[in-house]
Amino acid sequence: MVRRVTTMTVPSPDFVTLRGRRFALTDFGGPGEPVLALHGHFGRGRMYAPLAAALAPERRVIALDQRGHGLTGGGGPFTLDEYVADAAALLRELRLGPVPVVAHSTGAVGGYALAARHPDLVSALVVEDIGAVTDRPVVSHPVLDVSGWPTWAVDREKLRAAIESRGIADASYFLDSAEPDPQTGGWRLLFEPSHMMASQQAMCGDFWDDWLGSSCPALLMRGEHSSLLPPGHAHEMATRRPNTRLREFAGCGHWIHDDAPRPYARAVRTFLGAG
Repeated sequence: MVRRVTTMTVPSPDFVTLRGRRFALTDFGGPGEPVLALHGHFGRGRMYAPLAAALAPERRVIALDQRGHGLTGGGGPFTLDEYVADAAALLRELRLGPVPVVAHSTGAVGGYALAARHPDLVSALVVEDIGAVTDRPVVSHPVLDVSGWPTWAVDREKLRAAIESRGIADASYFLDSAEPDPQTGGWRLLFEPSHMMASQQAMCGDFWDDWLGSSCPALLMRGEHSSLLPPGHAHEMATRRPNTRLREFAGCGHWIHDDAPRPYARAVRTFLGAG
């Protein structure tokens, strides 16, 4: 993954109470039709700033910090049922739906399960690099071991170095979920490694029923070098589910939105009919 520097202005997060928990969300605003965006493990809603800019003004991106991530408080449980219930509660709280759902990785499992279980809330799906099966034998290494990862350092670059010393080639994605620590003056990760281990393990499974449980238009994205979505599995997903289009991105890994931001945004925009 190519190291990048984000200079785009991101709105301050809003906060909403859903199901007894305080959630953070980033509403990128504008007059366009709403789109719900769901990040994957280790992420946060603000990662959708480049996509929000690319879809404006026709689309208004609303991105949730999912439980255990970003500025959303509390921990688990981290089951698919809970992630889906959170997203459904948000859309009902905002009186939105049906809306397109654009999601990455495990967030996209929640997205297609939301469409299956609450078809009145979802009009279309963009599924970025995740399968209907997220465990062995389809995925050889379904869990990234972050147990014991450092969560604090004196500055951002020291935190980067500490994470990359654990075998991560480029920690940029993880550092999107790091902020200055007002209590210490250093930098800290916003997620707890133990929570991420619990969530990853809980989200390993066979989710074919949820993938096949809806028929709204879907764009399934796969990175050529993805470690989580093998080519054969992606083609089977597109073949078995109605109204599903498979788009493969050459040279990309699991984080298509980072590896090829312009082609990614252009594909989403075209699929949603925004240009």
